[in-house]
Amino acid sequence: MSQTDVVTPEVISLGCRLNIAESERIRNLIAAEGDVVVVNSCAVTTEAVRQTRQAIRRARRARPDARLLVTGCAADIERDQLAAMPEVDGLVPNTQKLDARAWNVGETAQPAPISHTRAFIAVQNGCDHACTFCVIPQGRGPSRSLSVPQVLHEVERHLDKGAPEIVLTGVDVTSWGHDLPGKPPLGDLVLAILDEFPQLQRLRMSSLDGAEIDPLLFELFAGEARIMPHLHLSMQHGADLILKRMKRRHLRRDAVDLVQRLKARRPDLTVGADLIAGFPTESEAHHADNCSIIAELPIVHGHIFPYSPRPNTPAARMPQLDKAVIKARAAQLRSAVAKVRAAWLDSLVGQTQRVLTESDGTGYAENFARVALPNGTARGTILSVTPQSHEEGLLK
Repeated sequence: MSQTDVVTPEVISLGCRLNIAESERIRNLIAAEGDVVVVNSCAVTTEAVRQTRQAIRRARRARPDARLLVTGCAADIERDQLAAMPEVDGLVPNTQKLDARAWNVGETAQPAPISHTRAFIAVQNGCDHACTFCVIPQGRGPSRSLSVPQVLHEVERHLDKGAPEIVLTGVDVTSWGHDLPGKPPLGDLVLAILDEFPQLQRLRMSSLDGAEIDPLLFELFAGEARIMPHLHLSMQHGADLILKRMKRRHLRRDAVDLVQRLKARRPDLTVGADLIAGFPTESEAHHADNCSIIAELPIVHGHIFPYSPRPNTPAARMPQLDKAVIKARAAQLRSAVAKVRAAWLDSLVGQTQRVLTESDGTGYAENFARVALPNGTARGTILSVTPQSHEEGLLK
């Protein structure tokens, strides 16, 4: 076989940052397997499942002779439907996808090189909560935490390979430690990382449940420069009654109070949030509350999810809204985020940003603003950039 005929495994990652982190480990496990494609799927919404099926069909067209395997949440939650697809050769259960035995391979001797400037480390998996809309516990199981030594080993591995930024991720990151001896809070883990690795330049947190941000983590967010000033909240809604029907553990005022206290200590902190549009029983007044929380926090990094009923969830049995209404409300939420974001980006024009460069000619500032970079900028470096304008969400 000539060099041009050599085929290598491919891992297609969909959905959350946790999937990105796990896909890196899967890529390492199957590194010697040849013509194999793995789709690491998502099932958080019906749209995510549609995109999973689309990715499977696209992968089969691109590599008709490959062995095509599917794992991830959809491989469990939508198992029968995916198994029936003619493109699929096999399914690997989500809870087994990091076990070499599930792929019929032995452990690889050395981890594969990282392929991201930001290294995602899954410190926790699964969820013990029972939000009425969420199907993810069905695909991820109960909450499990890596120990502090395990996390420190992963951080060291990525730093040794040159990762300028570490991102801590998981299904429910703020529940890290609840299953470990002594039930340590997440702040203990973050402090251990910062103390162990003074050379670490940037530590970023993925989506957090504001109800479980412990006092030490609050203090680190407020005063530690190496923790990026970017708080992404698992908010879900801005109306108290809907939050209660979702079985969330916070109310609107809790999120507002948390952000106000943090911003009083760290004014450059930016806020992101997940918001669901069109949850069952959502009235126009509830939707107005959902829209208004965007400006009140303010939310400049918004992830908007049109509600879709998921199998075996309580919300699927509640009175549903018309799909057209859900779609329209999601569009209104996105428009509200875009307006707040544009004003925020405008405020950053002329202000020097410390930017971590990506391979596409852009990079991310500490506040997670996306910034255009000069031609020829090397990937994975941190440099100071002073943008002079912004266009379509990009500082230039």
